[in-house]
Amino acid sequence: MNLPAPVEVTYKNTRFPITHNPTNATLSKYIEELKKYGVTTIVKVCEATYDTTLVEKEGIHVLDWPFDNGAPPPNLIADDWLGLAKIKFHEQPGCIAIHCVTGLRQKQRGACNSKQLLYLEK
Repeated sequence: MNLPAPVEVTYKNTRFPITHNPTNATLSKYIEELKKYGVTTIVKVCEATYDTTLVEKEGIHVLDWPFDNGAPPPNLIADDWLGLAKIKFHEQPGCIAIHCVTGLRQKQRGACNSKQLLYLEK
C-alpha cells in the first residue's frame, strides 16, 4: 500500500499533519502513521469513510466536523477549531491530524480553492 505522506504544518509547539482520507482497508497503516507523528486528535472535515472505533482504541480522539468539500467551514466549526487550537497551544500541547476527502499534498493543484482562500483572507 503506497499512501501519500502527510504534509506537516507547525506552529509554536503544536504540529498539524494534514493527511489522506483513510478507508477501512488502509486504516491499520494510517494508525501507524498517526502514532509515528504523535497524534492525539484527528479532525475529520468530510463524511466518514472508515470506522473510527479502532482509532479511538489507540487513544486518538476523533472529532467529526464535516462541511461541504471545497467550501469554507461554517462559523461553528471555525469557532470549534479555534477553541481546540487554543487548548493545544496553551494547556495540552499535542499533535492534531486533519483530513478531508483527498487530503492536502505538496504540489497538489486545487488543494485550497479560491472560496477557501477568500475565507482565510477575511
